[in-house]
Order: sequence, then C-alpha cells, then structure tokens
Amino acid sequence: LIYEGAAILDVGGESTRPGAPEVSVDDERTRVIPLVIELVNRGYCVSVDTRKPEIMAEAITAGAAIINDVMALAAPGAVEACAASNVGVVLMHMQGQPGTMQAAPYYDDVVREVGDYLLERARVCETAGIAPGRIVLDPGFGFGKTVEHNLALTRRLGELKSLGYPVLAGWSRKRTLGDLTGRTVAAERVSASVAAALACVARGARIVRVHDVAATVDALKVWRVMGL
Repeated sequence: LIYEGAAILDVGGESTRPGAPEVSVDDERTRVIPLVIELVNRGYCVSVDTRKPEIMAEAITAGAAIINDVMALAAPGAVEACAASNVGVVLMHMQGQPGTMQAAPYYDDVVREVGDYLLERARVCETAGIAPGRIVLDPGFGFGKTVEHNLALTRRLGELKSLGYPVLAGWSRKRTLGDLTGRTVAAERVSASVAAALACVARGARIVRVHDVAATVDALKVWRVMGL
C-alpha cells in the first residue's frame, strides 16, 4: 500500500460490514497492536479503525497517529482516551449497529441529519479538549444507508464540508457501487470506486479511504494536473 502511494495505513481488527459479528477486545488487541507497533517503527503514519476505548488507548501508546471510529467516539471512555493524547480523530456516522444497520435505514433528510450528528460529536470532542484541527468527519457511506441516501450524501458533500472540518470519504468497493454497476463481486468494483472517490474529491473531500491505492492515486494525479 505504501509502495502504491498510500499516505496513511488504516489498521482494523474488527469488520464493520453489514451483518458482521463483534470481535472481543482480546482478539482485536492481538490482531491490531503488534502490527501498529511494527508499522510505526518503520516510520509509517498509522490510523487505527476501532470502536473500543481499550484498543484506542493501547494503539495511541503504540504510536498510532489517528483513531478512526465508526461510532464517532460515542462509547464510554472513547473521547477521553483520545483527548489525553494528540491523535487525530475520524468521526463517522452510522445509523444503528453493524449487525442490523442495513435492515431498514430511514431519514427525513439524510444530509441534514448526518451533518447534525457529526457536528454534535465534533463539539463533544472539542469540549473534552480535542482541538478542531484534529477532527475529521466521515458521512459513513453504506453504514445504515440506502443507495439513495449514499448518493444524496455524495451529491451534497459540500454541505458537510461547510461544517468546518475536513471530510473523509470511504466509498471503496461498497455494495451501492455493485447496485449501480451490476458488479456483485467487491473486487470487481475498482473503476466504480475510483469514480466515486473522484466525485467526492470534486466536492471537497480531503481524505479518501480505499482498497485499490494505485488506481486511485493515478486517477488523482491526472485529476490534479488537468485542474479538474
């Protein structure tokens, strides 16, 4: 991933895909912490994708630079674990829990509701002592959202950017891309993932979280040169 051009390595030990089972703290620790230590020792910028405050604290001690939480640091002790250090935090919106979030997601106005939630979580973080410059917002494409919800969030991403924090977009290989293209196999959604990433960058996303780094980096290089 580094060779292909990744600026940040996002390490996670628990899947949060729809229907995924929970992983114990001990199992997640075993999967994550030794790898974080090794990557940090090699000089890489490491983000840790976790919703468990215990793992956050241990990852920060191990040298992680970013905590990426699908629950936006809502678990008891999560905000405090991050506020006690200088790590960056990614606050993501998710309706429900991974096991059930896609059962019947509903919003009156998905962009307004996601924006309100993320702004509220950002303010909680700031009150706890996390500086605004350490906060990134993630609308959580595919996390308790239908195809229409995901498309609305992408088209109106500028409204989330206007909240005053950098926005992260994680469209890579998502099921909605399969619905739009007919690609039922996630690994066959590379082109769709790159297109979605560029659509988000065009609307102000500062970070894109991807599986296919080389393809995305090449597309972004051409995008910048052409002044798009």
